[in-house]
Amino acid sequence: MAFCTGISNTMHEMKATLLMVLVQIIFSVINITYKLATSDGMSLPVLVAYRFMFGAVFITPVAFFVERKKRPKLTKKIAFYGFLCGLFGGALGQNLFLKSLTLTSATFVSAMINLVPAITFVIAIFSRLERFGWNTSAGKAKVFGTLLGIGGAMLLTFFKGPVLNLWNTNINLLETTKSHHHHPTTQAHKHSVVVGALLSVVSCVSYSIWLIIQAKVAQLYPCPYSITAMMAFWASIQGVVFGLCVERDWSQWIMGWDIRLFTAAFSGILGSGLVFPLVAWCVSLRGPVFVSAFNPMMLVLVAIAGSLFLQEKLHLGMLLGGIMIVGGLYLVLWGKGEELKKVSQLVPEENQDKGIENSRLG
Repeated sequence: MAFCTGISNTMHEMKATLLMVLVQIIFSVINITYKLATSDGMSLPVLVAYRFMFGAVFITPVAFFVERKKRPKLTKKIAFYGFLCGLFGGALGQNLFLKSLTLTSATFVSAMINLVPAITFVIAIFSRLERFGWNTSAGKAKVFGTLLGIGGAMLLTFFKGPVLNLWNTNINLLETTKSHHHHPTTQAHKHSVVVGALLSVVSCVSYSIWLIIQAKVAQLYPCPYSITAMMAFWASIQGVVFGLCVERDWSQWIMGWDIRLFTAAFSGILGSGLVFPLVAWCVSLRGPVFVSAFNPMMLVLVAIAGSLFLQEKLHLGMLLGGIMIVGGLYLVLWGKGEELKKVSQLVPEENQDKGIENSRLG
């Protein structure tokens, strides 16, 4: 019996891990298709609007049928949480992310995303969801990890260094999708890198806020498909409103059988309809810090794919900055893990699960 229980617990742990690996693979493919669609001249707000429309159309019937018997009553508070998730994890976060992607590179933005755990920690401190804990080793680890991650982001932003020629496939998918109507000059692009980096940081802040809200709403409304449906619904409305305000060229809203339609459909159906319920489930089970721990995997995947298929150059500064960000990330994770162990020791056995679950909101 004990052996079977141990196997069951191991499989349960591996399930969340494997799902998060799948999430990072899907996110990596989305980053590459984003770059291809924007290179083809697709309007960023239009892409975001279509993504969440596809996501809402896909996930709403799934949520209706799968969770129809166990869904709690929808209150105004839950609906408002859905609105906030749609804003920070959807329309606002994605518009900032995509603009940063076009001004920098897929590899750069993927590296910056690793700031999310550190930013989440800072936001939790100010919102009193997390204790500073400077007098403990766990608290020191979280603080130093946060500073190391921010330092890595600064290094990655302002220092390039020599190019690392690890391989050369002579494949550049951007050349096959590049629009004749969208050619930013090299000089203008150089001046826009800092702006892109700042937008990337703001998008990380938005994503961090979404994770904290997601952890809270998962306790009050334990239906990941329904939460995702609400999020996609609100994000599609927000995205369409913003898109209509900034994009008056109606030709941008016409979809053909090309990379634009593929990107919108793939990112909407898989990136929103499939990934967001998986993230919601993993957040409810293991907490937002566990989910953010897999971001470095996307950095590696996108860096490899970008250099193989987009002819993006890998620089020494990007490598060193990425190492610092990943190192800071795991210092924060180690500190959080030590605090969870302490909670499990202090809380009586019958209330351990509840105590650990509450601590994840930090």
